Amino acid sequence: MITFGYCIAYVENVEQSLEFFEKAFSMKRRFLHETHTYGELDTGQTVLAFANFSMADGHFPNGYVRADNPIPLGMEIALVTDDVTAAHIAALAAGGVEVSKPSQKPWGQVVSYVRAPNGVLVELCSPMG
Repeated sequence: MITFGYCIAYVENVEQSLEFFEKAFSMKRRFLHETHTYGELDTGQTVLAFANFSMADGHFPNGYVRADNPIPLGMEIALVTDDVTAAHIAALAAGGVEVSKPSQKPWGQVVSYVRAPNGVLVELCSPMG
């Protein structure tokens, strides 16, 4: 059996990335390596992690698209919340950049998008069903 263990976003500053998610979404820091090149947040069954661009450079010698590209990367981190509007406001107050305001979707969810200061695209959404 294969399970989803963690998502790693490669960023310029790991500690600042952890701090944004802690401040904006009240997530708890699980781990920060002493070199500050890798850190994790406790998000439940899976782990949201950040690693410095220097690690990505070593893993991907042919290059990669950085999350801080002016155009959002073609993937997102989705955070489920009962109050999308409050989470959206908190993300902006913590330094996030608005991509789209909270809106009701035809399938029933309320969804908004922000970019974290590190460039990672974050979907804030209400639970399905």
